[in-house]
Amino acid sequence: MVLYRQLWDFPNAKKLNEGSDEIDQAIRLNPGTAKEKGFLMAAAAFFEKDPKLSHRNRTEAYSGALEKLHAAMPDDVEVGSFYALTLVALADQDVDPLNNQKKAIAVLDALFEKYPDHPGVAHYLIHAADRPELAREGLAAARRYAAIAPDSPHALHMPSHIFVRLGYWQDSIRSNIASDASARRLAEEHKAEAHYQTHALDFLHYSYLQSGQESKAVEVVARADQVIGASRERKLDYQTFLAARTALELHRWKEAAALKDPALAADKLDTIRWVRAIGAARSGDVPAAESAVAALQESVAAREAQSLREGYPPPKEKASDQREAEAWLAFAKRETDAALAELRAAVAYQERNGGETVNMPAREMLADMLLELNRPSDALFEYQTVLKNTPNRFDALLGGARAAEAAGHSDLAQSLYAQLAQVCPPGADRPELKEVETHLAKK
Repeated sequence: MVLYRQLWDFPNAKKLNEGSDEIDQAIRLNPGTAKEKGFLMAAAAFFEKDPKLSHRNRTEAYSGALEKLHAAMPDDVEVGSFYALTLVALADQDVDPLNNQKKAIAVLDALFEKYPDHPGVAHYLIHAADRPELAREGLAAARRYAAIAPDSPHALHMPSHIFVRLGYWQDSIRSNIASDASARRLAEEHKAEAHYQTHALDFLHYSYLQSGQESKAVEVVARADQVIGASRERKLDYQTFLAARTALELHRWKEAAALKDPALAADKLDTIRWVRAIGAARSGDVPAAESAVAALQESVAAREAQSLREGYPPPKEKASDQREAEAWLAFAKRETDAALAELRAAVAYQERNGGETVNMPAREMLADMLLELNRPSDALFEYQTVLKNTPNRFDALLGGARAAEAAGHSDLAQSLYAQLAQVCPPGADRPELKEVETHLAKK
């Protein structure tokens, strides 16, 4: 089953054939226990030699086989762990996501109580709870996992999936600093791939931005060029992504509008073109925004074509990043109803699929747009919903405080400003914090 890395990638045709051949050999060895036979038959269901089977077909067959084995052996920690992981994999493939994640949590919670030091149980429980409605159910596993496997970069990083969902920025920062250090050391020893460093830096960069630490976030962008074992193209791709997200999160619209495409394939340019389109639109440069939206559409088409070649059919509806860019373009062209409709569609899609983890939510963009339209009460409602789904986001707290003030809710505004000050540690240097200090000084 090392050929099927769930939640990561899907076996290509060569690996599927390799897995099928190994299954044939395993069957000839006559598995000696019911557990061995159960695992073998589950793997055989996945690696069935039928080219017409989709990714979903194979995952459902594998999950169904392990469900039966788990029913026969409900106390077996390995069977339960691997069965729960199949449920998370189905959710990841958009098969009844919320219910499958809840089912996985139910299985894993019972096992975690009995086996608190089992790395698979803690790891899969974090994945199962990685969405706003469920995040608190993964907190105990998040607190435990790094202690179970203190030398593993991924085990050190994984708790931050829950910390970020809950807005625990300093916990996420500590988690990813440790993960990055471990990943760099192991990469130097040729024991870890480069993506363990980039994944830690991704969450570290986001957590610095949300806790008001602009200088440290910018340092992470520079460090992306020093990832051990990464190709030059991979480093460029990653630096481009982090630089674009920095401009977006800091609302530096002219800086975002000025971003240039690096020498990468079109499907790798989607983030920079998305941010450039929003930056140009929010700067009021309609021609530049139109050009960037057209370029983004090219990248989205290339991305979806690549996804289809890998066996992952793209969503049937318009991509969220394309909707967001087109919404801000419509707003710049004073087509307000169309702009709000596009953003609301993006909100619905994102929240149906678990929301954004380390990116600006569409609902926050909707709140920003409503505030720009001088509809502070409507904007406040949206900011408060953002803060319910993604607690402690810097711009949602700041936008919510501004909207509350404009709507005449001065006590609520003061409370939100105070909350923003609380999530930013000493030394936080985002310039908006001067506004926060000014308002808090009034009380």
